[in-house]
Amino acid sequence: MSTGQTDGAGKPRHLSWSRAAATLSAVVMAASLSVVASPAPSFAATHARTADTAKDSFLACEVTDTGGINDRSFNASAYQGLQAAVAVDHSIVPKFLSSSSTSDYTPNINDFLSEHCGIIVTVGYDMAQATQTAAKANPKVPFAIVDCPGGTSAGCPGFSTSETTLPNIDNLAYETNEDAFLGGYLAAATAKSNSIAPGGAVGEFGGQNIPTVTIYMDGWVAGVRYYDKVNHKSVKVYGWYPTSKGRTADNYTGNGLFTNNFTDDGLGKTDTQSLIGEGASVIFSVAGGVGLGAVAAIQSADSSTPGSVTMEWVDTDGCISDPSGCKYFITSVEKGIVPSVETAVLAAARGTFKGGFYTGDLANDGVALAPYHDFAGKIPASVISQLSTIKAGIESGKISVNPCSYPAAAATPATSLSSVCSG
Repeated sequence: MSTGQTDGAGKPRHLSWSRAAATLSAVVMAASLSVVASPAPSFAATHARTADTAKDSFLACEVTDTGGINDRSFNASAYQGLQAAVAVDHSIVPKFLSSSSTSDYTPNINDFLSEHCGIIVTVGYDMAQATQTAAKANPKVPFAIVDCPGGTSAGCPGFSTSETTLPNIDNLAYETNEDAFLGGYLAAATAKSNSIAPGGAVGEFGGQNIPTVTIYMDGWVAGVRYYDKVNHKSVKVYGWYPTSKGRTADNYTGNGLFTNNFTDDGLGKTDTQSLIGEGASVIFSVAGGVGLGAVAAIQSADSSTPGSVTMEWVDTDGCISDPSGCKYFITSVEKGIVPSVETAVLAAARGTFKGGFYTGDLANDGVALAPYHDFAGKIPASVISQLSTIKAGIESGKISVNPCSYPAAAATPATSLSSVCSG
């Protein structure tokens, strides 16, 4: 079981989830904030000042991926991490640059280098190579990258011998298959029987077949299968079919349903309608803001058959990211981007920054299910108790989050059946 890094005093390197949630609900997205200046030591003082900011200000900068700053997902969460740091240290000034395409990554990073940012936060492992190249060329500038698990992509440490852990890069990763397992179990426990799926069915789709998406999908399938095993049920799960028994950070292989896009709501609506058509009564959208399309599809289904379909949001608390859809969200499967980015920014501003790995999991509160909100009184107390027991089992390693550890209800397309969990 992986654990998060600690600071020099042995304290956890992440900040509290409850404070991050409060920050998430309180902050308003903005390109800049007015702050009161106060002295703050930095990892590289020459990179912490700019000509157009207050005398003793510290510039914290984010480069988004192509989803943009208002993606209601990890780009937005990373910026909220910057803003959370501002709430603690008023000398910090947050700033971001959005990337319209992958070709913007390097120019945006270079723009921030020229502005002498005290830390540069990049988002998504697609930015890993550009981040590592810049960090090697600028060893006194702290960097943090969100979603760069070791070995997953060029630029992430361990992918090849040339990609190593640098002292000025904080690699932030999250074991989201752990809380997704809880989300899958909850989805199966609340699935409704219907004429298409008498035993109940649930379904999920992803934005792209990449490890930081499929790790969620993997854990969710495992949770559904575990529910079936221990409760002697046969809830089917559609949308993701793992193809090898070995599941590692760089090997969440499988076939599934993907929009291949993180910005087109229409594709999310189409995939959700497809899953509902197969009898799914709970949907898990692992596609950032494209989940708004899932909400639209569920609203349509609800208008004809009230309460027939619900869903789970991803990355952030959906009731905060999309309050209008809250009545459909059983829960959200969150990753602790806000507190982990906040920690990295504060460390850079205080001169205590250290590169390396931070891995958020259930044990260190780096991943979690969001509150149940409108469903708090609707989920049986027995299910909530079971989730608590399962969480402890995952943390201790007694419960596997590998979907191939459990038998599957007959929900796999015939064309893929022979390859499921076969390797």
